[in-house]
Amino acid sequence: MIMEYDYDPPTGTEGETMRQTARLAVLALALSLAAGGAFAQTNLRIGLGDDGDALDPTLSRFYTTRIVFAAICDKLFDIDEKTNVVPQLALSHETSPDGKTVTLKLRPGVKFHDGEPFDAKAAKYSLDRHLFMKGSFRKPELSVVESVDVVDPLTIKLNLKAPFSPLLAQLTDRAGMMISPKAGEAAGDKFALHPVCAGPYKFVERVAQDRIVVEKFADYWDKDHVFIDKITYLPIVDATVRVANLRSGGLDLMERVLATDIKTVRDNPKLRLSKAVSLGWFGLLINLDNGPTSNNPLGKDARVRRAFELSIDRELLNQVVFNGEFVPGNQWVSPQNPYYQQAFPIPKRDLAKAKALLQEAGVKTPLTLDFMVTNTPEARSTAEVVQSMAAEAGFDLKLRVTEAATAQKQAEDGSYQIYMNNWSGRIDPDGNSVIYQTCGAPMNMGHYCDKEVDALHEQARTAGDLAARKAAYEKLTAKFLAEGWIIYLYHPQYLVAHTDRLENFRPMPDGMLRVVGLKLKQ
Repeated sequence: MIMEYDYDPPTGTEGETMRQTARLAVLALALSLAAGGAFAQTNLRIGLGDDGDALDPTLSRFYTTRIVFAAICDKLFDIDEKTNVVPQLALSHETSPDGKTVTLKLRPGVKFHDGEPFDAKAAKYSLDRHLFMKGSFRKPELSVVESVDVVDPLTIKLNLKAPFSPLLAQLTDRAGMMISPKAGEAAGDKFALHPVCAGPYKFVERVAQDRIVVEKFADYWDKDHVFIDKITYLPIVDATVRVANLRSGGLDLMERVLATDIKTVRDNPKLRLSKAVSLGWFGLLINLDNGPTSNNPLGKDARVRRAFELSIDRELLNQVVFNGEFVPGNQWVSPQNPYYQQAFPIPKRDLAKAKALLQEAGVKTPLTLDFMVTNTPEARSTAEVVQSMAAEAGFDLKLRVTEAATAQKQAEDGSYQIYMNNWSGRIDPDGNSVIYQTCGAPMNMGHYCDKEVDALHEQARTAGDLAARKAAYEKLTAKFLAEGWIIYLYHPQYLVAHTDRLENFRPMPDGMLRVVGLKLKQ
């Protein structure tokens, strides 16, 4: 899951619900008392699906951490509800005729949380840090950038190795987040302990597995649209427990509502539900060549992988586990996306063909395989349905439920045969594919490698218009769906619930919780 994946949840028993509810009640009372006195502060309490990872845009990998970054670290660009790129810290961009230089005009009058000015030198510092810092997870996203030049105090120029169509899309996420050079230099690789950015809220404290607290930044460039004084992020890994705390008043907003809890939310007159189809995908990752555990028919024979896929009914899976709320899919973009390849529709379940392919490949059934699954209710339910479906074709899947961070490490080390994983998604298809599909890419944990696929990705990256890019992706889709290491299953809905006291919430297709403009009625 994830570079952006879910943390290991508790069981969700009644006792656990009561304990977490009591903890939140005590915390809410303490925060309320602390806010008393001269004036009452507004404190937005947000329930998160896990505790996230390092609060450093260069080093972070978790989806949940991006939610917190949405409050503390502004980016060069952002997106709107329709996934259009819009200005944030950069006001405009201009690309040279040959596509190899991109000039950005920066917003004036912006300050970092430590009072330092945001200017061209600071933007260059942040981009260089993403590119060259040891352990950077942003480097692959910006690898096409050769260098960054300071043109004048509010202008930078990005010099590219080749034209790169997804560049602005990359800058709408962590690769475009700006940090204070002064704080970055002082903290080094410990920056995550006290991040200093230029967002609407500044970091106050973090207590592992308990809370992250941020407060309104008085000198924010758009401070007239920041109405809430403080935000407390509370990791509550069981979604049903999060709903219980929302209903009881311990939370004001929660992300990742379970599809099975939608009715509970909708039936409560004091709660509101919003949803947006995710930009990302959920799929099954197969170990092709990462260590000795890959030495099995599924990892070594594409026919066996296709038989495995044909044993799965995506629509039935969606109905059984997600009440039909999610979007079945077989590609790294959803069927609603303009880059979706209509020539390769979702395959129907076909047990006869699956069994024939296994026989053709000389596989004796049942074929026993390790199936690593992260410990969340929806992941476990999905895995159990897949296990049952695959059994009818001759696959004996042994479920191994694993804490999320441990699962990620084991996948990277090759200690798996099948791994259920999801990617939270980017607005450009390149951000959903290259990091998983190209030789040696950071998320290519199956060690899939095909030079033709790499070349097609480069062709799509350098193409200047949608038609040309889509033509490259059509060839790529044909090859990867037939021979690749990922079986894409569906595209989630981002389901967010909040109290009716919260106003102006906007559901976004990247799942991030934008806090500018939010109001919390007393």
